[in-house]
Formats: sequence, structure tokens, C-alpha cells
Amino acid sequence: MAIRERAVPISRYVDPTLPSGGLTTSIVAITTDVVRDGKPVVGYGFSSIGRYAQSGLIRERFAPRLLDAEPTLDPFQAWDAMMKGEKPGGHGERCVAVGTLDMALWDAAAKIAGVPLHRYLRDRVPQTGRVTDTIAIYAGGGYVYPHDDIARLREEVLAMLDAGYTRIKIKIGALPIKRDLQRIEAVLELLPSGDRLAVDAMNAYSAQQVRTVAAALEPYGLWWFEDICDPLDLETHARVAEGYPGAIAAGEALFSRAEAALLQRYGGLRPQRDILLFDPVHCYGLVGYLQIIDAFDNGGWPRSAFWPHGGHLVGQHVVAAFGLGGAEVNPRSFAPFGGVADDAVIRDGRVAVLDAPGIGFERKADLFRLFRELELSDPLTRAPSL
Repeated sequence: MAIRERAVPISRYVDPTLPSGGLTTSIVAITTDVVRDGKPVVGYGFSSIGRYAQSGLIRERFAPRLLDAEPTLDPFQAWDAMMKGEKPGGHGERCVAVGTLDMALWDAAAKIAGVPLHRYLRDRVPQTGRVTDTIAIYAGGGYVYPHDDIARLREEVLAMLDAGYTRIKIKIGALPIKRDLQRIEAVLELLPSGDRLAVDAMNAYSAQQVRTVAAALEPYGLWWFEDICDPLDLETHARVAEGYPGAIAAGEALFSRAEAALLQRYGGLRPQRDILLFDPVHCYGLVGYLQIIDAFDNGGWPRSAFWPHGGHLVGQHVVAAFGLGGAEVNPRSFAPFGGVADDAVIRDGRVAVLDAPGIGFERKADLFRLFRELELSDPLTRAPSL
């Protein structure tokens, strides 16, 4: 086994020259000793979107443990090896580092089995949901543009609608509420109803601000109101949920089963109304994400409440495998990681489930090129002997 990692920049905009906050992500390639069609099977992964690259943790802590545990390629056994000696709590960014390597392991395992990841997951995990040929998706984006914001926002949304998306999510919270309402109204002019638009506050609001914003949003009848306050301010979360009649979406900024349990118990969320946005990569990978699904299953939540954050191909496999509500897609941001496969056709807000072995990164030419370039770099080394 050989593991390679590199940090790469990512942009919130289809035009990467626009300021994007210096975001990065880690890409990894795990070359296995298993040969298919005359070549070693390689699993690819990356750190999802929004938490920055995890080079130090991957290189110094988790990749060496994985190399020391060779030759295991079983994702569950590999996860146990990476987490060996880790204490409870302190999730921080280590969950993302583990999730990055976990993604590549699942990609490799499904390729070795010769099946797409969603089918491999159904074979490995018995508590899966119903199987469908297509899954629901929505287009995420709508970041504030530094110039001509409203005009460029409308242009972005129109491009999403033209591509076949029927539901859109835009950002709020970075501007005064009056400006955010103007952006919302500009997008709603392009949609048939308010329930086709979700807004994401990116955890920006204080306890006082969020109550004011919730009251201002209520008349629009939006699809959901996401990341409404600090993710650990569960008291405020519960108070807003008591008075806001629309759906609230939460979970993106929580990274473990323990944190998910706190949200479930104290966050005031309503199982038949609200949305769960946990990111399968940020929650210690699919192994950790399965623990969260299990916890909410036991708490009476429907699978349809889960809409994985991330906007990339992994979320689509997870939705298909476990019968979840649908997946986020970032069609005009975070290139080349966001979006659907190059040859995918979106109709009425749905897309066919990928049928290529593994995750299907090979079906995204720009992204696959990035992974192939990574394979030319020097591999990481095992942990030094103590």
C-alpha cells in the first residue's frame, strides 16, 4: 500500500479569481497491492468542502497508522486502525483527516469488488433503505459576489435551473438582513414558490440576531433555514425551533455521534419537519456517518430527513445506498470537486445513480486529472519506531 496527499485550493465561485477566503482541501490517493486489468487499484479521496486541508494530521498521524496496519483494505478495520489510541472528544479537525482517508478506502474497496460504491455499501451494511434508480439533488451556491451581487446571483441561479435543478440554496448572514432579503426576493422571482429555495446562514447569527432573522424569513415559506446560529448553542437552536414554522436544517458543523446525540436531545429539532445535514466525510468518514444514521433511526427520525452536506459524488452514493432524502450538489463552485459526473443528466431535480466501480471520480475529467497528478508524487512513510 502507498498513500499520497496534497493540499489544493478551492473556490466558492465558478470564477476562481474571485476572493474565496483561501479555502483548501486535501486530496489523497491510496495505491493498493490488488491488481485489476493489469494495474494496481487506486482509491481516491478528499476532505469534502469548507474545513481546509488536513495535511499535518494525515501525514503525521493517520496515514502512518494506516500503513502500519497493512495489508487491511477493509474500511471498517482500517478505521479502527486509524483511530487506535484516540481519546473521546476533541473532534476538532481530526475527524476530517480520518474522513479523507476513509473516502479513498471505500473507493478502493468498491473498485476491488467491481461495483459502484452505493451497491457495495448495500452489500456491506444491512440496514439500508429502499433502492431507487435516481436520487433527488439540489444546487448549492449563492455566495455573495464582491461586485454586481444581485445580477450575478440571478445569473448563477438561472444557470442552475437551466441545468435541470429545481431547488436552490443560497447563503445569508454575511450581509445586513435587509440586503439578504433583497437577495432572497431576487431569487424567488425566478422560482415557482418559496419552498424551492433554502437559505444557509453558515452559523453566523448570535442568539438575538437569529430570532430577528427567523421572523423576517417566515413570510417567504422557504424550503429550509440552515445553520442558524453557533452549532453548539443548542439552547438558542431549540428556542428558534419552537417559534419558527418552517424547516430548520442543522448538523453540517457537528462531527461525531456524540455531538449528533446532543443536537437530537437538546436542539429542539422536529423529526417530521427538520433536516439533517451531517457531512459523511467530516463525520470521521462513512464509518462515523453510519453511527449517526443509526442514532437518529433509533430516535424515530425518517431517512428522508438526511440531506448530506458536501455537494460531491460521495453524497450521491450515500443517498442511494441508505434511502436518504437527497444530496447537495455544488455545480458552480468548489471545482473540480463539486457537481455531478461529466456525463450525468439532471431532470426535474433528480440524477441517475452512478454505475461506475467505486465512487466514480474517473467520470469527472478535471478531478481525475488532479488525482492522477497526485499519483506522481512521493508516497508518505510509515510512523517512525519509538
